[in-house]
Amino acid sequence: MKRGISYTKAFTTLLQRDLRIAIRHRGDIFNPLLFFILVVTLFPLGIGPEPQVLTRVAPGIIWVAALLASMLSLERLFKADYNDGSLEQMLLSPQPLVILVLAKVFAHWILTGVPLILVAPLLAVLLHLDSNSYVALMATLALGTPVLSLLGAIGVALTVGLRKGGVLLSLLILPLYIPVLIFATSAIDSASINLPYSGQLAIIGAMLIGSLIMAPFAIGASLRVSTN
Repeated sequence: MKRGISYTKAFTTLLQRDLRIAIRHRGDIFNPLLFFILVVTLFPLGIGPEPQVLTRVAPGIIWVAALLASMLSLERLFKADYNDGSLEQMLLSPQPLVILVLAKVFAHWILTGVPLILVAPLLAVLLHLDSNSYVALMATLALGTPVLSLLGAIGVALTVGLRKGGVLLSLLILPLYIPVLIFATSAIDSASINLPYSGQLAIIGAMLIGSLIMAPFAIGASLRVSTN
């Protein structure tokens, strides 16, 4: 019982630490969100204001923008800790590394994924998203954005020791993001024509559960390899 309390305390302490640091550096919160808004708002200017066209491409636009915005903030996930020595202390901590990396990924999702989820319906209005698709949009973002953070953290952990790992990071994690993108946009498209989309949501949910179970171990192992 005491061990369980200790794990919970370690998780919440690190989570609160990362959130406080992000509040001091507000750019870590607003830059991905502003990028997301800019990408979505520029598409109507590029492809035209026709509602039929925008309605058809809206799911893909929103999800590609969310994917890129999530990637924009990933590189800083472990970089600051690596530079100031905090990451080494995490690796030497008596607490399980799995718990600590899960706290950092959860903080990343709160700072990046949650704002995207909240803003997405407003941008969907701009893109004339079908009214039947809003529930599917919110559901796919709620299930899919944590997967983006978890899978992206694996790539960050592998490249944390590199000075210019941004391009390599993109090459590593983009293939992992493609299934989430495919099933999320498919669910929103199905909802727009009143077809059931529970199957797509179930697959994204399975991805989330699998990522929650396996990704923290992969992140921990990658950190140990990258810092040795």
